[in-house]
Amino acid sequence: MSAAALTWEQFRFERKLFWRNPTAAFFNFVLPLLLLFLIATAFSSEGEELDTLIPGIAGMSVMATTFTALAYVLVYRREEGILKRVRGTPMPAASYLGGMIGSAVLNALLQILLVIGIGHFVYGVDWPADWLLVGAFSLLGVVCFGSLGIAFAHAIPNVDSGPAWVNAVFLPLIFISGVFYSADDLPGFLKAIAEALPLKHLIDGLSAGIVGGGEDTLAAAAVVGGWTAVGLLLAVRFFRWS
Repeated sequence: MSAAALTWEQFRFERKLFWRNPTAAFFNFVLPLLLLFLIATAFSSEGEELDTLIPGIAGMSVMATTFTALAYVLVYRREEGILKRVRGTPMPAASYLGGMIGSAVLNALLQILLVIGIGHFVYGVDWPADWLLVGAFSLLGVVCFGSLGIAFAHAIPNVDSGPAWVNAVFLPLIFISGVFYSADDLPGFLKAIAEALPLKHLIDGLSAGIVGGGEDTLAAAAVVGGWTAVGLLLAVRFFRWS
């Protein structure tokens, strides 16, 4: 089989593994939508809050389905010896990793479409003002947080500590990056931290595409792009099969 065919077969296998693991499916796919329903219902009469929440949940979904999911999966497969065994087979490394990453990418893109669709049909939020901008920032965010998730997996020592390490990054970041409320309302020092990290800028870019407004999309793309370069460099430099 060609490398492309092997990548497709691995992608199909990853889809089956994902949906046959109820815990992974819930925390990486259902939980962001559940938070959207709960919080959006509470603020359904306030258009400004919904205009903040929809891009925020979309950005959080990208991080959950790429950074969180890939960090968990890679640590588990590394510590269980799965990566080492795969490396000993004729399957090209690019096909194996491509199928695994492709599954995470599909989850992220589906999440964004679901969040936008729910916002429109359930809560009356307008369709995105600029679909092209939404697509560009979605892809940039997927590459950024996917590479950071792979890089971060190298720092996690074992499977048991994986949830603690990942949540120590994921939970604080979503609360300071404007997922549930505008990051402009944060105290100065927290806002400065959020400005230095990529999630806020991904949300700003998605907000500009979904809601429209005066966000500096070039600056946001530059910050997310910078973190993407860092993530790719660290992911490639420190990746190990065992």
